Amino acid sequence: MKPGELVELKRDCRTVEIPSGRERLLPAGSSVRISQVQGTNYTVISDIGHMFRIDARDSDALGLSPSPAGRLETPAGGPFQEQMVWDQLKSVYDPEIPVNIVDLGLIYECKVVSGDPAGRNIEIKMTMTAPGCGMANVLKADVEQRLAHLPEVKEVSVQVVFDPPWHPGRMSDAARLELGLDLDQPRDPFVQMPR
Repeated sequence: MKPGELVELKRDCRTVEIPSGRERLLPAGSSVRISQVQGTNYTVISDIGHMFRIDARDSDALGLSPSPAGRLETPAGGPFQEQMVWDQLKSVYDPEIPVNIVDLGLIYECKVVSGDPAGRNIEIKMTMTAPGCGMANVLKADVEQRLAHLPEVKEVSVQVVFDPPWHPGRMSDAARLELGLDLDQPRDPFVQMPR
């Protein structure tokens, strides 16, 4: 199936409306166009122009088989490494923009705190591209879920902040290229790019 292709939902499907973040049930027979397949989610546009996010676990409603890439998996083997955190963060995508949240510049802070022998704590401060974004809780939950699957992780704390406000200068060069933006635009000098 190609992005832009019109499909009919095979069954009732749970979705999240974009950008409100409200849960909605789309009935079987609804026509949607897949606009984006990133991470473990599909972004679709209904025949009346509304945008929705469909989780990979509901890919059968689109007539697709669940793919291994669509499942949330624990990283393979070995002890915890901080790079695992960044790799998981890079697997979370903004549903409206085909760029992961790290390259988009939404991660303001990432701390790995060695806890007691039972495990580590991960503390994340992240933002949204707009303060009123209804997807904040949805993306926050995505981050919490992905990081909780890492080995040796005991607790994950994600805080959504809006100070300082996000701006396009926070994006990585890869994100700028993906979106066709000018690489000569000044970058935020305080942005710490992940490893």
